[in-house]
Parts: sequence; C-alpha cells; structure tokens
Amino acid sequence: MALHLILLGPPASGKGTQGRRLAADRGLDYLSTGALLRGVLKEDSPAAREIRPILDRGGYIPDELMCGIMREWLADHPGGWVLDGFPRTLMQDDFLAAWLAERGERVDAAVALDVPKDELIRRIEGRVECPDCRWSGQKEELNEGRRCPKCGGAAGPRSDDNLTNFLSRYDEYCEQTVPVIERHDAAGTLLHCDATRSVDEVAATIEANLKTLTNDGETA
Repeated sequence: MALHLILLGPPASGKGTQGRRLAADRGLDYLSTGALLRGVLKEDSPAAREIRPILDRGGYIPDELMCGIMREWLADHPGGWVLDGFPRTLMQDDFLAAWLAERGERVDAAVALDVPKDELIRRIEGRVECPDCRWSGQKEELNEGRRCPKCGGAAGPRSDDNLTNFLSRYDEYCEQTVPVIERHDAAGTLLHCDATRSVDEVAATIEANLKTLTNDGETA
C-alpha cells in the first residue's frame, strides 16, 4: 500500500529539503503548498486575487480555500505522497483524514521537524530559492555567481522571506499547527526529529524512524 506522509514544522525548518528527498527515496509524489500557491498566483483567477494579499503579509490561506485547492491536487495524485505544509490547522487535518477515509486510507506518519526559534531566524535571513527547479537552501550553498547548485539557475531570496513575515508565520504556526502535531502525537503517528543537524543526518533519522513506525514501508 502506498504511503501517505505529512511534514510538519515551523517556517525554515527544512520541510522542503527533507520532503523532496523523502519523496524521491520512497518513490512518492511530493507537494510543497508554498510552490502550489505560487503557481496559483500566476493565474488570473478569483483564487489568485484572494490569496495574494494574504501571502504578501505572511499570512496563511483560510481553511476552506486551502482545502479546495488541495482537493484538486489530491484528486490528481491518487498514489502515495509527501505533503509539505499541509495540513496546517486542525480543520485541514480533519479534511485530509476524511478525504483519505473515503478511500479506505489514512495518514501513515506525520514528521515534525524541531528547530529553535533563533535558529529559524538565522535561516530565514540567509535562505535562497531557485525559481527554475525550486531548490532552496542557504546563501553559502550557492555556486559562483549566486547560481543554484542543482540546476545552475539564478537563485535569490524568496519574496516572502523577511523577519516580519517570518514572525507572523511563526506565531500562526504555534497557534494553528502545534495542535495538529499534538493530535498526531496522541494518535501514535508522529515522528519527532531534531532538524538542527545536517541534511543527511536529519534524512537518515526520518528514514530509520519511518521504517520502525510503518514496518519498513508497509502500513502497520
């Protein structure tokens, strides 16, 4: 049975890096809600006009609108997946659980990436992203000429990466997403991971814990 995994953590905790790696290693589809929403913004649609001012101030998309966007993505990706940035709220978590239950499936594991707030601020101030391949990392990882180390594209800071936006997103994370983490912890589906370590160490820890929880990839 295909795995259904979600990544939970504050902004700049490394969800994108670990999510893409986990999806590739497990042969799963990967979704970054940030990239999904940036794609919506490129459209001239009511949804784009509604979410643009919210994202500009560093806020989160209302549950009803976000679940509608996700419903389309989930319908287009019926196999296993890794979700980065969804669900962010208990209501979104309810929606996802109900959508899966209708198909006789469930979330197999939720991975919580733990990083102290001061380290997150340091990361935000140095984070860059490639608009071509969506690689993200720190300034010191760029090649000569500020080129992406993955595809060679011109990388730079994300438009929503500033301290004011981060603090707003972090407060909303504590208020809205921490209860989701607590719910999965109580349900026995949560994997905590110290995400202050190297990318390879974090990935190895996630994989080892995931094998234990899911019995080496098979639903427990």
